[in-house]
Amino acid sequence: MTDPRPPHKNRTVPSGEAAREASGLLPGASRVLLALVEELERLPGIGRRTAERLAYHVLRMPEEEAMRLAYAIRDVKKTLRHCATCFHVTDAEECAICRDPERDRSKVCVVETPKDVYAIESTGSYRGLYHVLLGAFAPLDGVRPEDLTIEPLVERVRRGGITEVILATNPNFEGDGTALLLKARLSGVPGLRLTRLARGLPSGSQIEHASRTIVQDALEGRREMEE
Repeated sequence: MTDPRPPHKNRTVPSGEAAREASGLLPGASRVLLALVEELERLPGIGRRTAERLAYHVLRMPEEEAMRLAYAIRDVKKTLRHCATCFHVTDAEECAICRDPERDRSKVCVVETPKDVYAIESTGSYRGLYHVLLGAFAPLDGVRPEDLTIEPLVERVRRGGITEVILATNPNFEGDGTALLLKARLSGVPGLRLTRLARGLPSGSQIEHASRTIVQDALEGRREMEE
């Protein structure tokens, strides 16, 4: 089978005693197993010891089960894409939310990431559409307005039919800056109501980590953007 992994400039397969000592694995560990540990350790929140435990778990798994995991990872990268309308994650041209005829198409909730869509949807209290920015305005980190999906949002609003845009960016420095940027771009649209999630969400937090009740209260208590 051809190796499906793209080349990585910094990727090296450990070898010898130095590699075993660096990894913390017992002497005699296979280079293939060390390579798996290295890849797992690249995942967020996964340290060396956790990567080793996961690698040994994969080693002990039945081949069929391990292949299901491998194919699931492959399919995520090969099949999923961003919705052509709202930039949510989907396996079709448009996501299920955009295709749903029961949705209120006069409201668009603007979020930073697809994970924020899941957090709001879990409350069951919002039946409008979404727009995913794929990030937040953060000039110190090199994220510019043109790196976000702001222009497609402006185009959606200007086409008409949208009466309210809910700015549901995270209540932190980058999220507030992004909301102000969006307000400047959209404030000239006639008849458009711009609202911001209420501060039921603690400042400095992220929507994806908030409880269902907090997100629901913040959504229902949204208010007009201040001048």
